[in-house]
Amino acid sequence: MPVNRNALIRYKTIDTCLRNKYRKWTLEDLIDACSDALYEFEGIDKGISRRTIQMDIQMMRSEKLGYNAPIIVYDSKYYKYEDEDYSITNTPLSEQDLKTMSEAVEVLRQFKAFSYFAGMGEIVSRLEDHITSARQKTVPVIDFEKNENLKGLDHLDTIYHAIINKQALHMKYRSFKARSANTFLFHPYLLKEYRNRWFVFGNRKGNLVNLALDRIHQIGIADKERYIENDLFDPETFFEDLVGVTKNAGMKAETVRFWVDNQNTPYVQTKPFHKSQKVIEEHEDGSKTFEICVVINQELQREFFGFADTVKILFPQSLVDFMQWKFKKAQEMYVHY
Repeated sequence: MPVNRNALIRYKTIDTCLRNKYRKWTLEDLIDACSDALYEFEGIDKGISRRTIQMDIQMMRSEKLGYNAPIIVYDSKYYKYEDEDYSITNTPLSEQDLKTMSEAVEVLRQFKAFSYFAGMGEIVSRLEDHITSARQKTVPVIDFEKNENLKGLDHLDTIYHAIINKQALHMKYRSFKARSANTFLFHPYLLKEYRNRWFVFGNRKGNLVNLALDRIHQIGIADKERYIENDLFDPETFFEDLVGVTKNAGMKAETVRFWVDNQNTPYVQTKPFHKSQKVIEEHEDGSKTFEICVVINQELQREFFGFADTVKILFPQSLVDFMQWKFKKAQEMYVHY
């Protein structure tokens, strides 16, 4: 059940009082201590009713929050822990708590390259240690795709803050086909992840380009340069007709028609090449013909190559010719084997 901040402050204050074995605590003493704590931490000076503290004690005694606190009354008016070593801060986590924490830790670890999460590194490590010690002989149930050895991840934070703070960047970059790296001014607009690689979209000499972070050699804030606002693309709609990240100037969405054999049709239907995918013809042998409306780029081509002899491109002719040429080149590589 949800617990508000004020209630948590009261629970912790009551816990601190009852752990003090060198003083006797009446209900009025606990009310005063909780009132002082709420004023100190929240600036609340309205006072607390007897009923509120009585309900807090009942809540701490119950299983609702997992405390099961052994709070007893002695001499008809004093409160204490029957177990002198008890504290709500030592309460063991439930199995559901551990599952939730494990999932949260896995999610947090994905963002450790950003400085906003850097301060949480120690917290995440402590959580992992706590979970490990509490759940010995267990195995992970969530495994995110990741490549911690991928180059360029250390640039994520610099680029992220440059986008947020609207700062231009000095970039030393070597494209996949270039013989050497080039240095240029770059105005970043959007970070994008695709297949566990990171890309940044931005303005280079008035043109929209996307750069792979693992191809960046050096990067730095261009303090003296005026930042150029984004008027080149709309990040919310740019990827609607795209598989991957490649969409150069002049590239428009086209209708792509393809046939899939009966064995792979269920897979293609449950994991479409693109959200626009639809069935346009069903064949007697169980195979189907599909259509998608997308930009034809290298990422789409590679998706089709992955199906090799199980998918046949039917339209447009330019893509049919390209696939034929690539498969012919591949066949030639194996002629002498």
